[in-house]
Amino acid sequence: MCGIVGYIGDKQAVPVLLDGLRRLEYRGYDSAGIAVLRNGTLQESKSVGKLSRLENLLMEHPISGHVGIGYTRWATHGRPSDDNAHPHSDCNHEIAVVHNGI
Repeated sequence: MCGIVGYIGDKQAVPVLLDGLRRLEYRGYDSAGIAVLRNGTLQESKSVGKLSRLENLLMEHPISGHVGIGYTRWATHGRPSDDNAHPHSDCNHEIAVVHNGI
């Protein structure tokens, strides 16, 4: 199981995404992450462990934008790690995806 949330709108995406992920944390507590688009640039933050670790990381290194996706992971395949945490992005960090399953 995993939790997936997305946002497009006038508000800052990070608080909306984090609120959604808090509501979905029961679906995945091994890692969490978000990706936000700002001025055509993809910004990502992800962390192994509970959502609170991601929230602390975002307080230290804030990101902003009005479009984003978020994910909480329950590791059914691959160990919990920063590398396995979603969102996954391409090698140029232009596209970010989240998915449920292998």
